[in-house]
Amino acid sequence: MTDQTVTDQRIEGAREKTVGKARAALGRLTGDRKTQVEGHLTEYSGKARDAYGRVIDGLDGLVEKAPTQYQGKARQGLDFARRKPLLTTGVIAGLAVLLGALGRRR
Repeated sequence: MTDQTVTDQRIEGAREKTVGKARAALGRLTGDRKTQVEGHLTEYSGKARDAYGRVIDGLDGLVEKAPTQYQGKARQGLDFARRKPLLTTGVIAGLAVLLGALGRRR
């Protein structure tokens, strides 16, 4: 992925959602199951990209509210998340699974 701002990611996500919905509808109209499935995949990809952009935007606001001594490290973390969105998502998903497993043991 290129070095896009989060707003660009949200715009691209909205575009992908629209294209995906249109492709899925075309697949339904023509009876082409493959086009329909590809459309749904594109739509969900767009939803994920938009959600990622919204999360990063929200975290930007939290960085501003953080104590001054932590703002530099928080900004570094957000910069990393912007440069490597898939890796960041994987790390967060892994932590969620780990914390969920730890919570069930109790």
